[in-house]
Amino acid sequence: MFKKDVAILDIGSMAMTVMVAERGVNGTFKIKGKGEADYGGFQKGEFLEPDQVKYAIGLAVANAETSYGSKITDIYVGVPGEFTSVICRDTVINFTRKKKINDNDVRQLFHSGNIYKKHPTHSVINQSPIYFMLDDGRRIIEPRGNASTKLRGFISYVLAENNFIDFIDNILAELGIRNAGFLSSCLAESMHLFDPSVRDRYVILVDCGYITTSVMLARGDGLLFLNSFSLGGGYITGDLSQCLKIPFTEAESLKHKVVLSWDANENDTYEVPGKDFVSPFSARVTNQIVEDRLGQIAQYINKCLDRCEFEYPEFIPVYLTGGGINFIRGARDLVARRLGRKVELVAPNLPHISRPDYSSEIGLLDMALELQAEDSFLLVR
Repeated sequence: MFKKDVAILDIGSMAMTVMVAERGVNGTFKIKGKGEADYGGFQKGEFLEPDQVKYAIGLAVANAETSYGSKITDIYVGVPGEFTSVICRDTVINFTRKKKINDNDVRQLFHSGNIYKKHPTHSVINQSPIYFMLDDGRRIIEPRGNASTKLRGFISYVLAENNFIDFIDNILAELGIRNAGFLSSCLAESMHLFDPSVRDRYVILVDCGYITTSVMLARGDGLLFLNSFSLGGGYITGDLSQCLKIPFTEAESLKHKVVLSWDANENDTYEVPGKDFVSPFSARVTNQIVEDRLGQIAQYINKCLDRCEFEYPEFIPVYLTGGGINFIRGARDLVARRLGRKVELVAPNLPHISRPDYSSEIGLLDMALELQAEDSFLLVR
């Protein structure tokens, strides 16, 4: 690989995606290679078809290498929310005298708060500050250069399951990828999608994918809270297939036709082209099936938010991203009504990369390039 390039592996609940890119101008990315492969996904923190995972990763890597024109030797792996936990710790280090805080002091603070180095089941993959505090009680985002007798920080640690790390790491080693760093996909998304000024006022982000949904509360440069559940857009397809007794592929096409704001009468239909003819489906019945499942997803989002121990302003919106339900016309308004909160759609704001299903992979690219610029490739193994 070339020195300026980074490769990421985004493990979605429907597909594996490998991207190789370098930093472009004005915060953009120059995509040099990309490969994708569908697979069975994961549910409740377990891969549904583990034997497929190696094949899917291998195919995605091979396709990315073909378009890139070179071998991928190092890669950052995004760990999905279902395989991670977030723990926040209040940590302090004291100095013998008043001094200007530097990089080493910040690293020492992170190290001091990281009590999970020999954890039997999890490893820290990201550590980031919610805020710092000096001896005068001021809360600040950037402590370097400030003079103080102590440095205190509320630090967010993202821990990934060792079983997940070992499983993916072994696959990558068999593919000839010598270095693998592991990053939180949820943290990467929240850092990329929102400016620091927005995050300082708290951000609620919901990534609804095909099989899984992650609910997170972010502030500063870290995650305060993260919870995931196994429901997403694929369940809507399954409901349509089962209730209307149609093939899964036809149900997926029907889902893309749905307009929930349509006050359809008994004779209104959605028409789905088939191989030999067009199939009509009752718009009223179809919308009701979709609304019922979306209502359940909203209910689970509310349950996740109820579990959050941190207080946040009631007026802030819920931001919705991911490829699970964002494309369903009227889904945002229905989820907003069920949550009783304002809901806004959010996606990467880049030329030709502005779809919500790109949020995870673009967030990972952004974080990986930042780490590369800092020369701090994180190796868990």
